Amino acid sequence: QTNFKLLTCAGILCCLIWNGFAQQGGSDCIKANAKSCGECIQAGPNCGWCKKTDFLQEGEPTSARCDDLAALKSKGCPMEDIENPRGSKQLLENREVTNRKKGAAEKLKPEAITQIQPQKLSLHLRVGEPQTFSLTFKRAEDYPIDLYYLMDLSYSMKDDLENVKSLGTALMLEMEKITSDFRIGFGSFVEKTVMPYISTTPAKLRNPCTGDQNCTSPFSYKNVLSLTSEGNKFNELVGKQHISGNLDSPEGGFDAIMQVAVCGEQIGWRNVTRLLVFSTDAGFHFAGDGKLGGIVLPNDGKCHLENNVYTMSHYYDYPSIAHLVQKLSENNIQTIFAVTEEFQAVYKELKNLIPKSAVGTLSSNSSNVIQLIIDAYNSLSSEVILENTKLPKGVTISYKSFCKNGVNGTQEDGRKCSNISIGDEVTFEINITANECPKKEQNETIKIKPLGFTEEVEINLQFICECQCQSEGEPNSPACHAGNGTFECGACRCNEGRIGRLCECSTDEVNSEDMDAYCRRENSTEICSNNGECICGQCVCKKRENTNEVYSGKYCECDNFNCDRSNGLICGGNGICKCRVCECFPNFTGSACDCSLDTTPCMASNGQICNGRGTCECGTCNCTDPKFQGPTCETCQTCLGVCTEHKDCIQCRAFDKGEKKETCSQECMYFNMTRVESREKLPQPNQPDPLSHCKEKDVDDCWFYFTYSVNSNGEAHVHVVETPECPSGPDIIPIVAGVVAGIVLIGLALLLIWKLLMIIHDRREFAKFEKEKMNAKWDTGENPIYKSAVTTVVNPKYEGK
Repeated sequence: QTNFKLLTCAGILCCLIWNGFAQQGGSDCIKANAKSCGECIQAGPNCGWCKKTDFLQEGEPTSARCDDLAALKSKGCPMEDIENPRGSKQLLENREVTNRKKGAAEKLKPEAITQIQPQKLSLHLRVGEPQTFSLTFKRAEDYPIDLYYLMDLSYSMKDDLENVKSLGTALMLEMEKITSDFRIGFGSFVEKTVMPYISTTPAKLRNPCTGDQNCTSPFSYKNVLSLTSEGNKFNELVGKQHISGNLDSPEGGFDAIMQVAVCGEQIGWRNVTRLLVFSTDAGFHFAGDGKLGGIVLPNDGKCHLENNVYTMSHYYDYPSIAHLVQKLSENNIQTIFAVTEEFQAVYKELKNLIPKSAVGTLSSNSSNVIQLIIDAYNSLSSEVILENTKLPKGVTISYKSFCKNGVNGTQEDGRKCSNISIGDEVTFEINITANECPKKEQNETIKIKPLGFTEEVEINLQFICECQCQSEGEPNSPACHAGNGTFECGACRCNEGRIGRLCECSTDEVNSEDMDAYCRRENSTEICSNNGECICGQCVCKKRENTNEVYSGKYCECDNFNCDRSNGLICGGNGICKCRVCECFPNFTGSACDCSLDTTPCMASNGQICNGRGTCECGTCNCTDPKFQGPTCETCQTCLGVCTEHKDCIQCRAFDKGEKKETCSQECMYFNMTRVESREKLPQPNQPDPLSHCKEKDVDDCWFYFTYSVNSNGEAHVHVVETPECPSGPDIIPIVAGVVAGIVLIGLALLLIWKLLMIIHDRREFAKFEKEKMNAKWDTGENPIYKSAVTTVVNPKYEGK
């Protein structure tokens, strides 16, 4: 029965913990303070709205209808009454990618070739709920290519022009290995026709070159040949071109690139692979450099070609790099920078800023330009990078790529796949999320396309900002106080100027004293117990930061967090706080549910509650015998042990001796006694009654053994070994012999040590004597006061000759 009660408590506690987690999960829904179903579903993907008419309790605001789905169910809202619309996707156009081989009998038009799938879809987005779809890309074989060759015709490129004159037919032959539909065009550029970029003297305007060089007048950009499939025509027109000249080293190539990108009709671009080869041996001017020539108007990014010549170079500044990137991307143009070794580093940095661009090293006379174009085209076409148009406010997009050989990418790497050969198919997983609804709830369209390709995926975004039940609402409903609101989704959405759960008040009446009177309890001046607001004569209770804490009641007088606490927990964790009073779980009582009715902790080792010496109160023993203490009244600091307490009586009854020998019959008859032959026959601890094994000394210093036990009826029983164990007396002779032998041995040891020390000392003294004997000297010394009579004088001038 005790185990069953414990299991019941554990189950209730688990339910409360689970309910706490559910409320925590729905806290975002509650904090949204939604007044309608539409506001609720925009609060988060897990928020639902209960449209059951009688769902709310007294004092609860309309926003209490919005909560986590699990919380709504636990509060008694049926699933069929919960509004929880979900997002969806729908494919509108989904043609398979083209599987045509080069040289096939059919000749497909560019617009009939499909490299990306799907082409069009619609997404229904709910706030916070992502929608995912797969995008497949496959490089089609024999795909048409348009290539425009844009060349720097400043004087330093003179030898390069000679090699480019035959480029048309040679490049045609090489490109036939890649595609059967290839077109080529040519344009040239020099510089803006104003000082200080060129010399504006009449002679220099006619011929900017020095000496006998025949150069053409300087120009900004000229479209020499629009895209054509006639290689001979390319050679013919390019052969008629002449070199020009300018003053400064950087060239006006950015002006030319901008015009090539935006003048699609004049250039002749088709919706196919578009390649722009930019050939130069110098750097470039960009936005801001035009101020040197007095040009301050930003480039407008529009086409200004008249008779195939750029006419506004003196009027508009150079474009910025970002402006170029935008226009090249919009027009699906892939750029190949064919530049000399000297400017490789500059153009490689530019390549990093321009998506789908490549850099090749141009030989000094452009003799390697064909191989450079082929290599750059293979490099560009082997990589696919997805790009999307501008996203509506609050919409985010993420990509995940599944490329060749099991290579996957996320974040920025999720937009691209590399090392793609013709015929390879790669997949992208695209995730689109709306984080808020647009203000006007209009549909939006975004497009995703691979950079450098004209094909794209069109995505229509439709936002789920209202519930289905709102379309079924009843305007000016009688349920909303004489038609002052629309009754929808189980609640009133008030007309402008009306408030209250049933739209029963106008905004002018909200703070009137007459209304406040309905929100006061009898004999109280507090409005809504200072825990809420009086709206239209009804209390709407405040919400707490902790969504698990709730005010309730007609006057917001109740709450579930101001009950008595124990161990820092409301109701000690053993009950539920309802209107500031603890409702305890089974087996618990007290104002804080801190009093346990379980007597298991009070059970003593002898099976008695509090050892029979106290009462069990709230799971703790209250000892009535002051000598006993401890959790089960089994500890007695001043009491003798069981063995010591009973040894005198057992000694007198079993062996007829001891201190109580004379009074044995009066004091020691309170137990039954049984004699046993040996210690092995004493009762063992596995018997049901509490048992103590004892070993005590009698008056003759003999050990006697016994056990003392008390049965459930309180009767004491003693089992005693009938023969005590008495110690034998000491053996005198071995002790005396041992002492004498020890003294003799110690004396001999001391003599040996003394003798050893004397030998060592004599040897050291003899060695010292021998050393002094060896060091003795008996030499004859000279008299220190003796002086010789002979004097020797040396002539200082004597040189020994």
